Amino acid sequence: MTVFINLVVSVAAIIVLQLAGMLIFSWMTPFKDMDELRKGNVAVSLALGGKFLATAIILGVAAYTNTSIWHVIMWFGVGYVCLVAAYWIFELVTPNLNIAEHLQKGNVAVGTLLFCVFLGTAFAVSSLII
Repeated sequence: MTVFINLVVSVAAIIVLQLAGMLIFSWMTPFKDMDELRKGNVAVSLALGGKFLATAIILGVAAYTNTSIWHVIMWFGVGYVCLVAAYWIFELVTPNLNIAEHLQKGNVAVGTLLFCVFLGTAFAVSSLII
């Protein structure tokens, strides 16, 4: 019974962390992600999907390598800060490219590149989680 309770608590914590991560990411954009998705904006879809997949990778590795829910939360926090930092660094190294503006205009190239930035960062950071 204890194993079942631990599983339920872990899954619930992972879902809450994933949703919290996505909510924070949505606050970082000057537009409403869901409105853009309803319009069929593929660029925003790619960027949002990259964020979701990246946070899931970090959560998965944190859950796989730790038995304590508190350590999972801590490592998710570390990984999440790295994902946010990757976004802002991407903004800094592309000063002539307003990422949010291009995403809102539907620039699929920018959405795809941002997807890859998030995915690459998640893979790199997850390898550091112990």
